[in-house]
Amino acid sequence: MTAKRPKKNKFVKAWLDEHLNDPWVREATRRGYRSRAAFKLLELAERDKLFRPAMSVVDLGAAPGSWTQVLREKLGPRARIVALDLLDFVPLPGVVRVQGDFRDEAVVATLETALDGRKVDLVVSDLAPNLSGIESADQARAVHLGELALEFAARWLEPGGDLVVKAFQGAGLAEFQRELQQYFAKVYVRKPKASRDRSREVYLVAKGRKNPDSGNFAVAAGGSETPGAPESGSGRHKGLKSTSRRIRPSRRDVGR
Repeated sequence: MTAKRPKKNKFVKAWLDEHLNDPWVREATRRGYRSRAAFKLLELAERDKLFRPAMSVVDLGAAPGSWTQVLREKLGPRARIVALDLLDFVPLPGVVRVQGDFRDEAVVATLETALDGRKVDLVVSDLAPNLSGIESADQARAVHLGELALEFAARWLEPGGDLVVKAFQGAGLAEFQRELQQYFAKVYVRKPKASRDRSREVYLVAKGRKNPDSGNFAVAAGGSETPGAPESGSGRHKGLKSTSRRIRPSRRDVGR
């Protein structure tokens, strides 16, 4: 009697078939990008005019390095790029890599040390949590990562600088968008063509970091802003109301 194949194998095969036949994957392979995600950043950058030569950029959630490839390719040899991820990835010429968990203050301090006290023009974040399958918990973790990216950007962006941050449609997204609006002149919700239709993934593009010294700048409750580069590792979780803490598991999630 032949044993039945586990259903898991069918799901894996279906995923592989979809992946290998994906036109974005094929185009990424043809152009030498490490993943299809490169086209997400390319589209966002073109639509929202994010790039200019010789920028200073921080890439959060960089592995396997496709967004870093785009940055290196489009910004030119004089650009300053610092890339961070929990996972290691193949280095790129002229890119400073920091490996570690962005939620760890010691890792953020290392990242800030790499900036050498100089503020940046653009922060891009493709950070995403490991999914547990519990929607409310996963959404809260995703919002929390977005909040951490915003905290970092609020401290290190030059006035007029931009932030791109991954988010997921669901609880807390509208509140997080309003938080971004306190710090940036304009905030857009984008769904790049290379993002799968069935995915709840979106990107928030925050344009024009408000100048803390101008009259139109609003600091979130409890926060303060001072000119110049911040002290390394300072300000974590200060000045922002946590949206992620306001997302509670639904009754059907408890105990699952």
